[in-house]
Amino acid sequence: MSKLPADEKREVLIKATDFTDPEYGCDPESRPMEEHLKLGVINLDKPPGPTSHEVVSWIKRIMHIKKAGHGGTLDPKVSGVLPVALQSATKLTQTLLPSGKEYVAVMHLHDDVSSEDLEEVLREFEGEIVQKPPVRASVKRRPRKREIYYNELLEREGREVLLRVGCQAGTYIRKLCHDMGQALGSGAHMAELRRTRVGSFEEDESLANLHDLADGYSFWKEDGLERPLRDVVLPAEKTVEPFPKVIIRDGAVDALCRGASLAAPGVLSVETGIRPGSMLAEMTLKGELIALAEAKMDSEEILEADHGIVAEPERVVMEPGTYPSEWK
Repeated sequence: MSKLPADEKREVLIKATDFTDPEYGCDPESRPMEEHLKLGVINLDKPPGPTSHEVVSWIKRIMHIKKAGHGGTLDPKVSGVLPVALQSATKLTQTLLPSGKEYVAVMHLHDDVSSEDLEEVLREFEGEIVQKPPVRASVKRRPRKREIYYNELLEREGREVLLRVGCQAGTYIRKLCHDMGQALGSGAHMAELRRTRVGSFEEDESLANLHDLADGYSFWKEDGLERPLRDVVLPAEKTVEPFPKVIIRDGAVDALCRGASLAAPGVLSVETGIRPGSMLAEMTLKGELIALAEAKMDSEEILEADHGIVAEPERVVMEPGTYPSEWK
């Protein structure tokens, strides 16, 4: 199976053990509904036609909320995975923008091409490539490097080629098809496009459309049924699945909620893959996201440290007072 950077497997390194007080916080899946909707994210199947901004506006009207944001624009004609964060979870939308993306595209060849030549060019366009954004792009039109993680032929019928592409954020699939057409000597253009993955959000049982959301919200408001809405609105913790995590003892949680740096004694366990300067997720023993932070040590250094600053806060998500303060 083809993989994005979010699929990196990590080992959990135990630094210390402790218990968590059931009186404070809760498993993200068990949050009361009002709180769940403040820290929720939707794995939305965007339909072709509206802009990403229009879709977010519809969600705000459906749910009667003032704040929501998407994690990576899709062109109006493009369908597929569009993560939408609700209310307090909008603090996490910026973490989705650099996430690896996956698309399924139909590339139309302008002339006949042999299967051997097609396969060869697909392989040539894996790894690091250089792209110049198209004329209608919202960024400056200067060459820039992008990573193509995989470029797979799914099916072919004459000049119609179905591709699955895993790529770095900011890759233009329309331009990729054009450039591959030039390399083939036939010319080509992108005929259709669907996004199938953004980081940890993909086409699975959690993917929901606007009708699912409207129905789920109505069932909750009118009939008190929570399950349909919980099937659509996921805990915000889904957003940080690609990040390596550190587990924090209860006594240190409230200080982090108030913007404190993470000191080594507060860490109970740490995942491999952390490097100084990289982003990590600070989590409670119950699996709640406290904050995103910039690492100051690597995983092994965090495991061995008995003092010093492990990470500096970047985005605090948990409200102060969720856990008792143990400041001296």
